[in-house]
Amino acid sequence: MKNFERLLVTAALPYANGYIHLGHIAGAYLPADIYVRFKRLCNEDIIFICGSDEHGTAIEISAMKEKVTPKEIIDRFHNANKSAFEKLGISFDIYSRTSNEIHHKTSQEFFLNLYNKNLLTTKSEKQLYSEKDRRFLADRFVEGTCPICGYEEARGDQCENCGSNLSPLELKNPKSKISGDTPVVKESVNFYFPLEKFQPELEKWIKTKKDWKANVKNYCEGWFKTGLKDRAITRDLDWGVKIPIEGYEGKVIYVWFEAPIGYISATKELFEAKGTPDKWETYWKDKKTKLVHFIGKDNIIFHAIVFPAMIMAHGDYILAENVPANEFLNLDGGKLSKSKGHGILVKDVVEAYNPDVIRYAIAANLPENKDADFSWEDLQSKNNNELAAILGNFVNRTVVFAQNKFGNKIPEHKGKTRPEVFKYIENQKKVIEDCLNNYRFRDALNEIMNIGRAANKYFNDSEPWKVIKDDAEKCGGIINDCLEICHSLAIAINPVLPFTSEKILGVLNAGKANLAWDNIGKPCLKPGTELGGNAILFPQIELSAAKEEEAKEEDNLITIDDFKKVQLRTAVVLKAEKVEKSKKLLKLQVRCGGKEKQIVAGIAEHYTPEEMLNRKIVIVDNLKPAKLMGLESQGMLLAAKIDGKLKLVGIDGDLPDGADVS
Repeated sequence: MKNFERLLVTAALPYANGYIHLGHIAGAYLPADIYVRFKRLCNEDIIFICGSDEHGTAIEISAMKEKVTPKEIIDRFHNANKSAFEKLGISFDIYSRTSNEIHHKTSQEFFLNLYNKNLLTTKSEKQLYSEKDRRFLADRFVEGTCPICGYEEARGDQCENCGSNLSPLELKNPKSKISGDTPVVKESVNFYFPLEKFQPELEKWIKTKKDWKANVKNYCEGWFKTGLKDRAITRDLDWGVKIPIEGYEGKVIYVWFEAPIGYISATKELFEAKGTPDKWETYWKDKKTKLVHFIGKDNIIFHAIVFPAMIMAHGDYILAENVPANEFLNLDGGKLSKSKGHGILVKDVVEAYNPDVIRYAIAANLPENKDADFSWEDLQSKNNNELAAILGNFVNRTVVFAQNKFGNKIPEHKGKTRPEVFKYIENQKKVIEDCLNNYRFRDALNEIMNIGRAANKYFNDSEPWKVIKDDAEKCGGIINDCLEICHSLAIAINPVLPFTSEKILGVLNAGKANLAWDNIGKPCLKPGTELGGNAILFPQIELSAAKEEEAKEEDNLITIDDFKKVQLRTAVVLKAEKVEKSKKLLKLQVRCGGKEKQIVAGIAEHYTPEEMLNRKIVIVDNLKPAKLMGLESQGMLLAAKIDGKLKLVGIDGDLPDGADVS
């Protein structure tokens, strides 16, 4: 085990073209915050770094769509996300941004370091160029027909219809998304980072990481097996960190390369603000610093392979000691996604619920080793059946008893020893420490709540309501014990429930003087101290309210007028055949109210052409025609998916084709 003198913790820089959702929180930010808060309670030297990732084509495209500047886009989302993090209690030491001058300068210095070592190579490649826009078009600035499925609005990097990865040059009939201009093919020179060269060193390094999560190591090994390839580190864009070399005007450093350098530039910014501008080097260059990257699994490639290779190439900085990546948090079985609008925005949910309840519900179900699900029903259950019933109940019953029977003051404990429950709590402290140090936050939370369970049992077994009748002094000792346990709980829950911890300390009039991890299980309160005002820590959450909030968050309600625009009608299938070169598509001829139309449907993996003949179905009859694999589709079938199996919505009885469905 290495002995470290300080800790440097980073959380993935969220992209500033949208609001953060609960999936982001579960992936990187809450685990990091729990870990950092724990280490602070242990009085360790630790800093917590994050900030907005503010360059790249997606931000330029958002700006173009809204007819504003990229700066307006990033300011909006940077400030909103920063506020959301604060309200959820995510305690960064700095939340910086990559548009800052210090980041541009740091990234350029990093680039020049590699350039001056002759590590970078250049390649001349064919790219699409818009003469009207007077610029090369990055992949997302191009739209055209997918060469795989024929979808006419495929992006230059991916077809959203069939999921194929593409390049702009593969698109048929490409158009500039900026002006609609038809681009031409021109040569452009860009710099490449020799990632392939660093594979042996990376493999050797990762083999030493015996305590890394299996999901992270397996992911890396998969990339190594395929073989690392050199990656372009410059792009022909206007928005970004400019290449600091004469003759390469109009090019910027690729966002994937400069974004992780944001951890370094933010650390510089932090210590400049503290008045010790050179101290950042201690955290990034001293081997006695432990660097930990908290990320979601979609960021493993950049933090476990690419950024370490960059660090190896640069030569001056420390490598990560751990990269405890989490899997995905799903909502109703579907991945939370900012780009697809499927998610619960943090900025909204913190206005509706106690932020500690949100933190608890996520922490109790963190996707540490596999994907996990979030639901409002679970949040309600966690609040009502765990937080309120265990933690809130114990604190409330203890404080109310002290208020009613001991003049709202902490009674004395005149006994020579403490009950066995204190030994249990001290042992639990060690168990919880082990979980937190090894990034097992779900387990840690369960062990913390076990202290609450043991506390309630002690209260029940001691029966202070009976003891007070015959022995007030003994009863005072019991309540003193229970108040001390409340204090220990306030410390133990602090990493996960910081706002609740503060409330309990306020009720105990304990302040933060004894808020140290080592004080768990130790008597810290002063007898005779008057207690602060008591309050219900976790009011009951009604399911209906949670359901209403879900509808609000998803913003999926439509008016009756909206629904009337969709013409649903019955139809019968006259012909059905497979579409050549497609595994998913069937071409159908259907009759709907005396007219025939062609529908191309992605159902071939679930229904054969023979099964479709003469089948009565429900279709969207007024859908704008679209082309799939070069075939026009004049409608859409209605279907439901159950456990991965597609089931068509059918018609029972003798209802004729063409009948309205409402």
